[in-house]
Amino acid sequence: MTEMAEADVQLPRGRMALLFAVMLVTAAGNTAMQSVMPSIGTHLHIADVWVSLAYSWSALLWMLLAPFWARRSDRRGRKAMMALGLTGFAISFALCGAALFAGLRGMISGLTAILLFAAARSLYGGFGSAAPPAVQAYVASRTSRAERTQALSMVSSSFGLGTVLGPALAPLLILPGIGLIGPFAAFTLAAVVVSMLLRLRLPDDDPRFSGRGDIMGEPLSASSSPHLVEAGHVEFDDALGSMAHDPHSVDSLSGRLRWTDARMRAWLAVGVLGGQAQSILLGIVGFLLLDRLGLRHQPDAAAGPIGLVLMSGAVATLLSQWGLIPMMKLGPRTSILWGMGFVCVGTLAMAAGRDLHAIAVGFAICSLGFGLFRPGFTSGASLAVTPAEQGQSAGIVAAVNGSAYIISPAIGVWLYNHSNWSVWVVVQVLAIGVIAICMLGIGRDQTA
Repeated sequence: MTEMAEADVQLPRGRMALLFAVMLVTAAGNTAMQSVMPSIGTHLHIADVWVSLAYSWSALLWMLLAPFWARRSDRRGRKAMMALGLTGFAISFALCGAALFAGLRGMISGLTAILLFAAARSLYGGFGSAAPPAVQAYVASRTSRAERTQALSMVSSSFGLGTVLGPALAPLLILPGIGLIGPFAAFTLAAVVVSMLLRLRLPDDDPRFSGRGDIMGEPLSASSSPHLVEAGHVEFDDALGSMAHDPHSVDSLSGRLRWTDARMRAWLAVGVLGGQAQSILLGIVGFLLLDRLGLRHQPDAAAGPIGLVLMSGAVATLLSQWGLIPMMKLGPRTSILWGMGFVCVGTLAMAAGRDLHAIAVGFAICSLGFGLFRPGFTSGASLAVTPAEQGQSAGIVAAVNGSAYIISPAIGVWLYNHSNWSVWVVVQVLAIGVIAICMLGIGRDQTA
């Protein structure tokens, strides 16, 4: 089928809903898990830092294998990779829940339970990463250029909606008999149902062109912002660097783009520092609530407050990305400066907060800031290079985003447990460092 013949192609609503569900289930399941894991770790008498480290191997595998699965989908088809990703998620979630259930019931030690959890979680990092690139490529190859932006935005919104629904549903899924393992059971079942519908309702496909896109972050990383970036001509708007693609200009690829490239150096420094600050706050928020609300001795009661705070952060992030940036037409540098300003204020509120309301407000302010920062960094790095270098730029940006969630959350938890004040100082220093780089090393948006 030629590009001209493809001009009127639209995805049927039923198929679009199915693709939406694939992304929604994984995002909601992971954030629901994040709501209950601090409580489970406390029950198992596992140090907070080891609970945080249990995610690290999975995050590393995700970052390393997502490009492999994206290339694999070019040969095996998008549907096969979506099914593989959902199957990986379902099996991983089921095994994670089983390991933690055995630990909570005293069948195995807490250390054994968390080690088994980490091993089962690696299945998701290894195989779950097959689904998102396949969904993006499926949408891109079956919609016209006029429809593609809207369709990919819909896919992106499923991740955003999942980060809100997961923490909201987690307390409701703590069921009699299985307790804190309820979210694992519920989202395993949901993944199985969606996987069956996928196999029955989505036609088999033959990929027509390769999906060259950014490596989506694992949902726990809060960095997932799916937008397919095909190598070729790219047009940007001033605020977000929206991308429109010409698949006929693939031959215009330039040489290898290096991390040390002078055009990207300041943007990458901004991304590294800001990413570390965000990952540290996400890593400590659950344990902070356990301590500030005095729930270490009744951790079952913590799932609700943790879910509420994570949900408030997710809503604030969506507000900034879907509301503030397009409404105020913020450019990359301005978006980052305002974002880090909000992070500085929100961090102070979290550090001083002693009740649920204060901590939730502080976390929401920080999340509003990170919601401004991340698109600013992504679009700034994209605008810094030529259209032919967009694929390479997206890969570097994705690596920066993903790397922040491999070890930094555990470092943040360790700092929090050993010197409570030091973790807030570190986050403030990182945020101020981003502001300094923007002020001194990056020109104003109209000249950057």
